[in-house]
Amino acid sequence: MNAAKLKQRFMQHLDPVLLAGLGGFAFVSLMLMYSASDGSWMRVLAQFVNFLVAFGALWIVANMPLHWLLRSAVPMYVLGMLLLIAVALFGEISHGARRWLNIGVATIQPSELMKIAIPLMMAWYFEKHEATLRLGNYVVATILLLLPVALIVRQPDLGTSILIWASGFYVLFLAGLSWRIMIGLSVAAAASAPFLWSMLHDYQRHRILMLLDPSQDALGKGYHTIQGMIAVGSGGILGKGYMNGTQTHLDFLPERTTDFVFAVWSEEFGLIGNLLLLGLYGLVIGRGFIITANASTYFTRLMAGSITLTFFTYAFVNMGMVSGILPVVGVPLPLISYGGTSLLTLMLGFGMLMSIHTHKQLVKT
Repeated sequence: MNAAKLKQRFMQHLDPVLLAGLGGFAFVSLMLMYSASDGSWMRVLAQFVNFLVAFGALWIVANMPLHWLLRSAVPMYVLGMLLLIAVALFGEISHGARRWLNIGVATIQPSELMKIAIPLMMAWYFEKHEATLRLGNYVVATILLLLPVALIVRQPDLGTSILIWASGFYVLFLAGLSWRIMIGLSVAAAASAPFLWSMLHDYQRHRILMLLDPSQDALGKGYHTIQGMIAVGSGGILGKGYMNGTQTHLDFLPERTTDFVFAVWSEEFGLIGNLLLLGLYGLVIGRGFIITANASTYFTRLMAGSITLTFFTYAFVNMGMVSGILPVVGVPLPLISYGGTSLLTLMLGFGMLMSIHTHKQLVKT
């Protein structure tokens, strides 16, 4: 097999537009890792390895026929639920949270698996009942969503539970859940706010209160919000220049390679840089919507739409959190923040998008 045919075969199920966008994010991430870590090549190398692994997983999933994805829905959901139950019973406690499970060779965070497993399971369920959808089907799908969300809230992990709830809600919305029902549920949620407030942990309530007035505990609970807002605002129109951010390099900005990496970018590249970054997100999200619109089956439309909208939610929540318009909930900036698990989950989702785009026919099972 010559080089041209080998390249064609390798690229057969990879979408060029999505691949270009993801490559752009990889470049931005590696560049920011060097600046945010004060020139640590070890951090850059570790993130580079994370991207290699994640792109490898993307390629594998992109080459999977769609009926393989369909068949994996139930086993993946059941495995995820068993792992979440195992975390609740035997999980390791770190910083007051029980989120991780030691499986001998590694320590894993099963909640990350559910970001893919839940929309996959719900899309599979609606695919099975497409011809006879009734209110009861939406109730069953909601239960499938709320069971893992409840386990993750209990850990506690508010940020991950929000993202997982959003990924499932988008499937319900795309499956045609009535606007009247959604409005009714919203009213019920608002009415139950006092009860939900009492269920929150102290640190979660503090985060919400700090959103309203972070200055009331400027050196404690409000510190992250204040420093993030200062960094974003100090970048101005053009930014202070690469490696010249004072909030970053004078160690005022916390979590600058993970949750607050957007503040590093804003300070160094300013409003113009933020618009370019938003354009890159817009490219990937827009391509995701095009793939959703052209999906050939009910299952693939639900999956593609949920993946795309969840990715948007990732970016919106992180940028809102860093800018001080949303509470700090520990959501990383997608495809840019340092970390392997979240990056791998996102790339698996984009691999599914590419599979949906390039495998037009879904084999019924």
